[in-house]
Amino acid sequence: MGFDFELILTIAFLVTGGFWLYDRIAFLPKRKAILAEMPEDVRTALGKNEAQLLAKTPKYVAEVKSYFVIIAVIFFLRSFVVEPFQIPSGSMLPTLKIGDFILVNKFDYGIRLPVLNTKIIETTEPKRGDVVVFKYPRDPSLNYIKRLVGLPGDVVSYHNKMLTVNGQQVSKDLLAELPTSLNPNQEPVRVFKEDLGSKQHEIYNSYYQNPLEGDWVVPEGHYFVMGDNRDNSADSRVWGFVPEANLKGRAFYVWLHWNNFLSVPSFKNNGLIE
Repeated sequence: MGFDFELILTIAFLVTGGFWLYDRIAFLPKRKAILAEMPEDVRTALGKNEAQLLAKTPKYVAEVKSYFVIIAVIFFLRSFVVEPFQIPSGSMLPTLKIGDFILVNKFDYGIRLPVLNTKIIETTEPKRGDVVVFKYPRDPSLNYIKRLVGLPGDVVSYHNKMLTVNGQQVSKDLLAELPTSLNPNQEPVRVFKEDLGSKQHEIYNSYYQNPLEGDWVVPEGHYFVMGDNRDNSADSRVWGFVPEANLKGRAFYVWLHWNNFLSVPSFKNNGLIE
């Protein structure tokens, strides 16, 4: 089970919001009445903390509800606008490096309820070539990131390291042959520029023959995703399609790179995600 920060943040929002509402209903009117009866010089001299406790407001109520505004701002930004993620694996190399911190657009694929991920407002549809974050179909507590290569109804084929969508071979041009790659085992790879129509991006192909080959028809309401590190990615070729309800958003920006706690954070990879 993954660490579900979204659930924890939602609970914190509801708890602090409940205390804020309780204070507004039970104690705020009393404070206003007491303040109104005070001489102006006494009222002015009161500190914020003292004013909060005038109506015998329990200290724990004042303390908890004081965090509500901060948590509410974080909750709404993270739930409906943009959410940060860290890249834990090399499945999206060379596009995304292990340790990259990325930003994900939360409203591109519809406004969704936090935790439940239920869409409540339609916005735009996913596009072939998008880098998408989604709940892993086999364990929705985990977030995965891959490139969307197959839309509902598409026929996707992958043979001899060539991707075909609806009978059209996806073009790729050789950019370099690297004797040492960014893969954890530093294996040699070929780097290609792949063109999915709306997006051009780089991919890795290893020299060995990949057994992850086959043909798939994408069902309605589902998507077919692959890692850019084509021979080192467990994706739709392994565990199947991504339901539309599992989509969380589109990754669009790398804002920090931090390999591990003992390394120095770097901004050298900053930029838009192709």
